[in-house]
Amino acid sequence: MDKNGKVQSEQQPLTAKREEVWYFGWNIVGAATLLTLLTVGMRLGIGPFFLPMSQDLGFSRSLLSGIIAIGMLFYGLAMPLAGYMVGRYGTRFVLLLGTGIVTASVIWSIFARSPVTFLLAFGVLMSVGLAFTSPVALTPVISRWFTRQRGMALFFLSTGSMAGMAVMTPLLTFAIEAFGWRTTLLGFAAVFIVVTVPTALFIIRDSAPLNTDLLPDQIPVQNAPQPEAVAALKFGEAVRTSPFWKIFLGLFACGFSMNLLGTHGMPMLMDHGFDAMTSSMGIGVIGFVAIFGTLILGRLSDRLPRRNILAAIYFIRGFGFFALLLVGTHWELYIAAAIGGLVWAGSIATSSAILADVYGVRLVGVMYGWAYLGHQIGAMISSWLGGWGFEAFGTHWIAFGTAGLLLLIAATVSLRLPDRRKALTARGLAM
Repeated sequence: MDKNGKVQSEQQPLTAKREEVWYFGWNIVGAATLLTLLTVGMRLGIGPFFLPMSQDLGFSRSLLSGIIAIGMLFYGLAMPLAGYMVGRYGTRFVLLLGTGIVTASVIWSIFARSPVTFLLAFGVLMSVGLAFTSPVALTPVISRWFTRQRGMALFFLSTGSMAGMAVMTPLLTFAIEAFGWRTTLLGFAAVFIVVTVPTALFIIRDSAPLNTDLLPDQIPVQNAPQPEAVAALKFGEAVRTSPFWKIFLGLFACGFSMNLLGTHGMPMLMDHGFDAMTSSMGIGVIGFVAIFGTLILGRLSDRLPRRNILAAIYFIRGFGFFALLLVGTHWELYIAAAIGGLVWAGSIATSSAILADVYGVRLVGVMYGWAYLGHQIGAMISSWLGGWGFEAFGTHWIAFGTAGLLLLIAATVSLRLPDRRKALTARGLAM
């Protein structure tokens, strides 16, 4: 057999092997998705805790909303720090540190009685710990392990966020009614330790294979040099371009709406006459349907213009917030929740994919971290506005109507985003 024939015979088994053997990166995705279910389920699913905490501690809705709002700000501020520490010390170290912080914050929160101590324990310390174990800390390791299927892997991570809403909201509601909010919080910490510690020690690996999940015939194409204009782009230049701020605005609306629903969705529905379990199931339906919606959006993101997908997510979600304010029966609630759930997820994964398209993989981590700060600024404002707006005006239309309007604006702005990296080069790098 000649040389060419010999090379061909070696390449065929290699291709088959890459297609048939289970890729370890999916173990990391699975563990990260489960961890995200817990972190996002707790941080954005405070609704079941809201009224029991307020009544037990004697805090007004405005006061507790302010504590949660400050916590959301620290959640966002800790994310760039988490990203920096992941790059410097590794994912495993940051996850274990975050687990220790979450455990300490839960113990402190259980014994806290005054607004100041509860703010420091439940608002600040827990937010920092959850940020260290959040998708922002897990996205870099997944991005390193995946090239060919990076979009799908990141969408699976978003599925964990939606599963957190679907699973944690009704589960926490049941546990709080059965055991009280303090015991429920302590039980969460125990489960969190059981999941996070083995994940960090035995599954997370920062060092990925040389060519990740690429097939042999894809390696030369992937290793081709990037366009010179994009390769030379620095972070300071990137943040002065319009696509970054359009993504930032969209994530602001996303964080505003998601946290408003997570914190005040149950109180709003209960104020409109629904019981606690029905309200929690309504919120849970959004997260449950969003699991399947995320998988569909993940496949469409590689076939359709991503800006159109992002705009559709914001547009339908915006009208969904108005619908939740108007529902009056159980079936109306579940139908509105199911329709909204189809597009509830995917905005973060799509935004990060667009950032990678526009600025390249080299900058996507830091750009994503700072853009996500806009998400948490929106979350902070909505946490406060949801409580203050109801106490000041006796209606939830102030906060939920604002969320719907912001999402419609974000949909319009998203349509003006470039589709791929070459679009930025054609438009120039100036604002």
